[in-house]
Order: sequence, then C-alpha cells, then structure tokens
Amino acid sequence: MRPSWNEYYMDIAETVKRRSTCMRRQVGALLVLNKKILATGYNGSPKGLRHCNEIGCMRNDLNVPSGERHELCRGLHAEQNSIIQAAMHGVKIEGAHLYVTHKPCVVCAKMIINAGVEKVVFKGDYPDRLSDNMFTEAGIVLERYEDLEQKGVAAK
Repeated sequence: MRPSWNEYYMDIAETVKRRSTCMRRQVGALLVLNKKILATGYNGSPKGLRHCNEIGCMRNDLNVPSGERHELCRGLHAEQNSIIQAAMHGVKIEGAHLYVTHKPCVVCAKMIINAGVEKVVFKGDYPDRLSDNMFTEAGIVLERYEDLEQKGVAAK
C-alpha cells in the first residue's frame, strides 16, 4: 500500500535520525514545503568536532534529566540542524512543515517560530511544557503524527 504523505515524511525523518551521534536520544527532522523536501537534520556535535559517542556525554555524567540544562550538551538538535542546512543553502523555509521524530524542546521551539515554520508534526514526546506554550502563543500548529494518521489529515 502506498504511504500517505505524512507517513512518507516521517519515515524519512526516522531514517535521518540514524545518523545521530547522541548517546541519549536519536532525533531526525525534515523540513517540507509544497510536498518538496527542503532540508534534513539530525542531532550531533557541530561540524568538525568530536561526537559524544566518541568522547562521552557530559549530561549523562552529571545525571541531567531530559528537558533540562540544554547548555550542557555539545550537540545541536535535529531541528536546529535542519534550519541551519536550509540557511547554508539559501533555502527559504517560511511556511514549511517540520516533521520531527520527537517533540521539540523550548530552544528549538524559539528557532522554529522565528524561522517561520507553520506546522510541526512530531512522533515521540519530550518533557518541555514551555515549548508547547510557545507554539500555542505563536499560532504554530503542533500535531502528533499518530493523530494525523488516524484522522487521515493530508500533508501540505
């Protein structure tokens, strides 16, 4: 059976996350506009730096709970990397939909809002209520992937 557009995009985000070098949570992201894939991203250290799976994770060593103390992570999040990739290649993402394997944190939410992303489709949860509040206040649609599939909502 042919996958829906939402399933197609989330499957690609799931594949992208396999490139992640994070020891705690692998995340993949995909920016889409008018059924065209604009950019992808996964979580990992900045270009040219050693990855956590090579040198260890400071957040693990300090027992930092998920959703807290983002500044202690040497990696970029998948959402950040997808926005950066689009910017590096001069790709306008205003009005795009972001498919991401986990709900964005507040740091990513702020970037997503300022980048002009219109909708975020996520699969797994992430413990960050402030990001939910910011998306609501900004008028950005935040939808759980499984809910879209149940309703049969078509992708943009």
